Amino acid sequence: MTRRIVRWAIRALLVALGLVVVGALWEAYKNWGPKDGVRLFGARVLPRTTDAAMPHLSTIWHAFGAPEVGGAISFGPSKTVLDSVVDACLHTFRWAAAGFAIGVVVGMLLALLMDRLAIFERALMPYVVLSQTVPLIALAPLVTKWGQGSKVGSFEWQPWMSVSVIAAYLAFFPVAIGMTRGLQSPTAVHADYFRCSAAGWWRTTLRLKLPSSVPYVVPALRLAAAGAVIGTIVAEISTGLGDGIGRLIITYSQQATGDPSRVYAAVIGAAVLGLAAAAIVTAFDLALWRYHRGVTAR
Repeated sequence: MTRRIVRWAIRALLVALGLVVVGALWEAYKNWGPKDGVRLFGARVLPRTTDAAMPHLSTIWHAFGAPEVGGAISFGPSKTVLDSVVDACLHTFRWAAAGFAIGVVVGMLLALLMDRLAIFERALMPYVVLSQTVPLIALAPLVTKWGQGSKVGSFEWQPWMSVSVIAAYLAFFPVAIGMTRGLQSPTAVHADYFRCSAAGWWRTTLRLKLPSSVPYVVPALRLAAAGAVIGTIVAEISTGLGDGIGRLIITYSQQATGDPSRVYAAVIGAAVLGLAAAAIVTAFDLALWRYHRGVTAR
């Protein structure tokens, strides 16, 4: 376990070093790059370096402490941009968490079904893969329209539920693929041992396949967590649902002040939210360290 903690610490340092390198490249291009950007065959491949398109990192940093424009943000009595970004990220996190939970449950059930009967794997796997080819920005308005006005007894469909469903749409795919691979990972020797012990499918799955699938499921959960955040942000923008970080990005881009640093501040908040979601899964992985079978299984 100590070795795993050291390995995670090294990864964290590498991430921090990567951020420093990206920041240095940003500032270097900002200072010495052409103001109209870099064009290749008539198409701009690198952005403009003007303050309106690419502000300095220090300007973006100071934007977090800038006072909010009155009436432009609908998150209550927030006093600074940082307050609005944090409030928006919390809203997005709640909707993404709901979508993540739904996606994980659906993905695991599909994986168990495909492991139970090979005919289901051959029948469902192509559609599982095909589902990810549908443009999310086109799917979001459809899901919102389908759910709008739906009511069963005292239960009424809420707008945020459409956002969570769209987040689940991105989250279930890596879980289904990763867990299917993990359930099929035990060696023939171990599978034969359980078979000779007259263990049924459920007992074999619980005692052998599920523990063996941990090294495959945990990375899939990280992707699912990040995918749920991305799906939530895209759904917020597409459906017009307020209070989330996706709508905050649009709001800042449409403000009369025309301050691009606020837009970048909101984008950084969205990126931090995605990293935080993946970090939560990594913390969960710490509790399952004994099921990892070494670095080669990762």
